[in-house]
Amino acid sequence: MEGVTFQLIAEDQATRARAGLLHTAHGVVETPVFMPVGTQATVKALTQEMLEELDARIILANTYHLFLRPGEQAIRELGGLHRFMAWERAILTDSGGYQILSLAPLRTVREEGVHFQSHLDGSRHVLTPERAIEIQVALGSDILMVLDECLENPAERVEAERAVHLTTAWARRSKARFEQLRERGHGTSAALFGIIQGSLYPDLRRRSLEELQEIGFDGYAIGGLSVGEEKAAMLDMVEYVAGLMPRDYPRYLMGVGTPADLVRSVQRGVDMFDCVLPTRNARNGQVFTSRGPLNIKNAAYARDPRPLDEDCACRVCRRYSRAYIRHLYASGEILSAILCTYHNVHFYLDTMRKIRQAIVLGNFAEFAQAFLRRYEEGCSAS
Repeated sequence: MEGVTFQLIAEDQATRARAGLLHTAHGVVETPVFMPVGTQATVKALTQEMLEELDARIILANTYHLFLRPGEQAIRELGGLHRFMAWERAILTDSGGYQILSLAPLRTVREEGVHFQSHLDGSRHVLTPERAIEIQVALGSDILMVLDECLENPAERVEAERAVHLTTAWARRSKARFEQLRERGHGTSAALFGIIQGSLYPDLRRRSLEELQEIGFDGYAIGGLSVGEEKAAMLDMVEYVAGLMPRDYPRYLMGVGTPADLVRSVQRGVDMFDCVLPTRNARNGQVFTSRGPLNIKNAAYARDPRPLDEDCACRVCRRYSRAYIRHLYASGEILSAILCTYHNVHFYLDTMRKIRQAIVLGNFAEFAQAFLRRYEEGCSAS
């Protein structure tokens, strides 16, 4: 198979929601899709068998972390990331740009690339756009992301303009290196996505997208959101940018978000999502339900015989009570993280299944309204 292809199969008439098929060398991914985050080649607290049982078709892994440990050369020698982590379905790797943003005291951004110190041992490294592509090709990812500069919001306009300039320059270099490697027979079944930056400035977002389209990518991602701005500002920018993005290419909103964020972003035309919330929050005792988030550590659940979500059909909700899971959390038992994570990932993936079905059946607007009303009433009550 040469590259990754995207096929639109349905578009909602009342909103911008779309359903599609993303064809990869490791299977077909139905969109809209949520990608569980497996930063270090593992979705925390879940085995690969659990992910398969949950029918996760694609997961995300992180270039920065795998570059530092165990190193892309070790993974290449062991047969690539799919074989290394015993995962036969699709993998998207991010470029490491966001992780480097979070290392602000330990990094310096230059035209050449990013100079940074490892958060593990303080060793010094340089990540260039070319190097980010080389690492991802060595890992054997299905979808690779270009190196970009991600800013926190709010950002001064001069900083946002500089980030757009650098992101475009790095995207051009990333694409050139990707094509060189493909000519040598490496990464021939992979896709390369560009990342749109521009903070909260609509004209900069438009410029960033237009420049990326001139270079040409297999898909386009909206970066630099959910990094400090108000929710309304994020959704306004998603609506604006998604409305400009090419129709026949996948649209990926990076690092977003809550179940309500996903539904609202699908309404605005987004196809792909990733976020650490379902896994990170699970480890901290918060589960997502059809009636909003529930903090299982609360004493109110100490004698509650009900499941986490009475409308959920996952194996956790079919078997275990809130009282038992709260006991596990209060006791520091590992099983608490496993059960809460399993439920949360199920809830996210099941929500996306329902979204896809509603789009295909032509009743997504009604589904979204009902879902958001119920979910947000629960948020208000909690």
